[in-house]
Amino acid sequence: MVIPLIYIYFADKIIKMEMHSCFICIGSNTYSEKNMELARKELQRFFPDIVFGKEVETKPLLFRKNLTPFHNQTGRFHSSQSSEEIKRTCKQIERQAGRMPEDKSKEIVKLDIDLVQYDDFILKPEDMQRPYMKG
Repeated sequence: MVIPLIYIYFADKIIKMEMHSCFICIGSNTYSEKNMELARKELQRFFPDIVFGKEVETKPLLFRKNLTPFHNQTGRFHSSQSSEEIKRTCKQIERQAGRMPEDKSKEIVKLDIDLVQYDDFILKPEDMQRPYMKG
């Protein structure tokens, strides 16, 4: 895979930065409209070239008590950041939506943003099999 490079002229120096291709998945089953909008807005702020797939509603796959439908969406962007930096940004946005650790036991997902692919590395192979991941 060819990794795009960008060159930045800064303080009389040219800095070469590798750009990484990233694929994310966003999901919510609580206040979904508001939380998905927040996710898109914040992701665009951090990753200006992001392109979103179609938002789709799906049945919960792993939940047994809370059968509220999920809203899911994918996004593609490029970044010079490491995968760990991108994951930290995603977790920060989740917290902004009010995600709390104790929500998991209640099957509440205010916002979930996962980096599923970083360049050619599939980080979440099980997520890549979901029907809405074609976006």
